[in-house]
Amino acid sequence: MKRLALFLSLFLSSLHSAPNVILMMGDDHGWEETGYHGHPHVKTPVLDEMAASGLRMDAFHAAHPSCSPTRASFLTGRYPNRMGTFAPGWSLRPEEISVAHVMRKAGYQCAHFGKWHVGAVKAGSPVNPGAMGFHTWLSHDNFFELNPSLSRDGGPPQVFEGESSDILVREAIQFIDAAQKDKKPFFTIIWFGSPHEPYSGLPQDLALYNDLPAKYTKKVKLTSNETGGQTQRPQGEVLRERYAEITAMDRAIGTLRTHLKQTGLRDDTLLFYCGDNGTSPESSVATPHRGAKGVVYDGGTLVPGLIEWPARIRSPRSTRVRACTSDLLPTLAALTGQSVPQRPLDGIDLTPLLEGEMESRSQALHFWAYDTKRLNDNKLEPYIDPELQKGTTPLAKKMGGKATRDFTNYKHPQPITAADFLGPRAIIDGRFKLVIHEQRKGEPKRELFDLDADPAEKANLIEKQPETASKLQSQLHEWQQSVLKSLSGADYAQ
Repeated sequence: MKRLALFLSLFLSSLHSAPNVILMMGDDHGWEETGYHGHPHVKTPVLDEMAASGLRMDAFHAAHPSCSPTRASFLTGRYPNRMGTFAPGWSLRPEEISVAHVMRKAGYQCAHFGKWHVGAVKAGSPVNPGAMGFHTWLSHDNFFELNPSLSRDGGPPQVFEGESSDILVREAIQFIDAAQKDKKPFFTIIWFGSPHEPYSGLPQDLALYNDLPAKYTKKVKLTSNETGGQTQRPQGEVLRERYAEITAMDRAIGTLRTHLKQTGLRDDTLLFYCGDNGTSPESSVATPHRGAKGVVYDGGTLVPGLIEWPARIRSPRSTRVRACTSDLLPTLAALTGQSVPQRPLDGIDLTPLLEGEMESRSQALHFWAYDTKRLNDNKLEPYIDPELQKGTTPLAKKMGGKATRDFTNYKHPQPITAADFLGPRAIIDGRFKLVIHEQRKGEPKRELFDLDADPAEKANLIEKQPETASKLQSQLHEWQQSVLKSLSGADYAQ
């Protein structure tokens, strides 16, 4: 009996041991663009397998409707406005504590592969992946297509020939194998460059979508791969290339899953996938939600959310509990027995959700596209030396004639004024969502939705339920006050 008790004890403890962790994210990959969510065209057999075998989170949100801010939340567990990462091209601040810092403290080997976009990846940048806790990285300042230019550990960019998702996965596999050889647990972030525009695909993937150009003929705006400037093309051609990128990314994820299985790592590896914001507007053709990338309606923030971890998630489940990229850090801290940073966090520990014991979210979700236009009129002091914020890895899309990207972050002016609270914003608490937008004239526009009854956010209940709207507005304003206190730098003095 003693031997049986010992065996059971060891068996149960193994179920709850800290796993290897791989966190993956697509670029501009919206909620509906998967086979398992019923998209009429795009083919994602590997993500569909993950959805059928693991935890399918059907109400998973990016913390922001655009990429850099969401990535900041993913890394820190904090809303991006707390650290001045307001929009694409705005960096982190060096004082932030990342999930890699947490995992490194827990004894993990930590690596980043792919898109960074929260500061320059070069050596010397105070917010490159190494400064944010990663032991090694092969990364890009922004997005990339076929044959990407990537920087290894902050060095000069090198061109890697091939399909970019495949390149990242194969590099990650090499890292994983090396960590295993050293008998170290691994923490790996893979941020794909797909399916962000401009689009390009392999012939085998393009061929899967040859019927689309005849179905979608209207012209849409996007970047030209040839000139780096804006162009207009028939939407069907654009969708054909976009979906080819998604399918290639899906296949690369399959390569990773196969490797984990072949090396005996799959059972005790937590494999996660999400998008960084909703589908980009030129490609949004089948969403059941309102809006697309860039707006605080659900079409701008709902993304695919999947977790596989066979040792812990033994049977497939789906959940409508709302979760968010900000939840990753506190969840991994709990799984690895680490304390969370002693500063305001916006994410929550999702381990009860992994166990099937969470039926609702314990705190509200907030979204806020800070109004950065007002900052352009002020001569603000840079938070980081602008020379250190200059990117080095080229990309197809040019801005101001440049093929590289620079970053910015400012010391926020004091005192806090009413203008600091502006910008499209929303709160989801339980079944209700309040959205507030400023208008050119008059009072801000307020919309209240019952997401359980109206997931498409069509019926504004503001006149029917003013007390609910007023309560949510007060909660939202109180949260904004906390965010603005963090923005001032107060958290770093603790």
